[in-house]
Amino acid sequence: MIAAGAYAGQKVALFGLGGSGIATAHALAAGGARVVAWDDNPASVEKAGAQSIDTADLRQVDWQGFAALVLSPGVPLTHPVPHWSVDLARAAGVPVVGDIELFSLERARLAPESPFIAITGTNGKSTTTALISHILSANRRDAQMGGNIGRAVLTLEPFAPGRHYVVECSSYQIELAPSINPSAGILLNLTPDHLDRHGTMQHYAAIKERLVAGSDTAIIGVDDSYCAGIADRLERAGKTVVRISARSALTDGLYADGAQLVEAAGGELRPVVSLHGIGSLRGRHNAQNALAAVAACRSVGLNDAEIAQGLKSFPGLAHRMEQVARLDNVLFVNDSKATNAEAAAPALSSFERIHWIAGGLAKEGGIASLKPFFGRIAKAYLIGEAAPAFAATLGDDVAYEISGTLEAAVAHAARDARRDDGKEAVVLLSPACASFDQFKNFEVRGEAFRAAVETLEDVQPIGG
Repeated sequence: MIAAGAYAGQKVALFGLGGSGIATAHALAAGGARVVAWDDNPASVEKAGAQSIDTADLRQVDWQGFAALVLSPGVPLTHPVPHWSVDLARAAGVPVVGDIELFSLERARLAPESPFIAITGTNGKSTTTALISHILSANRRDAQMGGNIGRAVLTLEPFAPGRHYVVECSSYQIELAPSINPSAGILLNLTPDHLDRHGTMQHYAAIKERLVAGSDTAIIGVDDSYCAGIADRLERAGKTVVRISARSALTDGLYADGAQLVEAAGGELRPVVSLHGIGSLRGRHNAQNALAAVAACRSVGLNDAEIAQGLKSFPGLAHRMEQVARLDNVLFVNDSKATNAEAAAPALSSFERIHWIAGGLAKEGGIASLKPFFGRIAKAYLIGEAAPAFAATLGDDVAYEISGTLEAAVAHAARDARRDDGKEAVVLLSPACASFDQFKNFEVRGEAFRAAVETLEDVQPIGG
């Protein structure tokens, strides 16, 4: 645990007692602060009290004694309306911060030279975070990974010489971290998201910009107009900016030319590393993730040979185009995290002959936006509530069956894919739907897919 000592000897209000909130309360107490915590959920308050965290209804206390309100990132700061705890803090002139801010303050206070790589963007954050951490670890660097992925940031190991921190940051976390100052900050991309919490796309983009604006090196994907404008603006302000692109050649920066990652500098082009044959990094979206990882790992001292070694051994993230097993000519891929059509598109664009398992609890718009990929689908195996609607969209364009259950879909897709006369075929779970009609969450759905695959005779698990 990182003891958060920025408020040592002071009284701090804390609202939000989920997992990260409880971890933050313990970190503040370990740093010498007196914490008074609360939550709108009585069960969360009771749980915190059982863990020796002082609790009190923050509507009934004197706010003049507080040095800060530490807010859970899941609690509204501005939109649709500020939470009542935020209103009380502002009325008393009390600053509102989050756990990433506490981490940033502690790093500035104790270990400003500790390498700190922070990652944000609408899509690809988790894969990029895990990829960078893997590359560092594969090269025997001490890499601590957390934030919006896995462990709460203050539960990471304390600052120590040579210890690297790789932290995924959501927009909710960034807006509560005014002092964030990574060694390398990554902004991958921006598309409309979380506008119920941020009001407008412009406000959402401005929050994301804070992370790279505070960085020593700003690594920015320039394949959308918002990020391209941010890169130009920061460069004019004198920041060190590394542009990356998975779609277009650049005159200065890193870009993908197919599977080859290329560096452009001083009018010259130089190949950096090839992603060819790295199954966990298929597709244009993963090329962007890899470009960001290259730039970030370079910024903390790794050379290209070390980075290439780490890229080649990256296993991928569970439920995100995860290679599960092989059976003769068939590769089984778990992309259960694809809970809407937009999220399923990268996987469908990454393979040539797909036996596609799709369906579940449908999102608005269904799968009509995926029609450009229908030519890649040998057959679709439809499950869950969305099956009839998806069948109507596929129509005469794609062969399909309504399998009903995931287990039946896996068995039938495996049978058909093995008949593809030696051609490389993929059985792909990329549901384009939420899981809640049949499964608790997408993780449980993905594990059910893995279990069904592993029951197949002669199947060879990958990485397990």
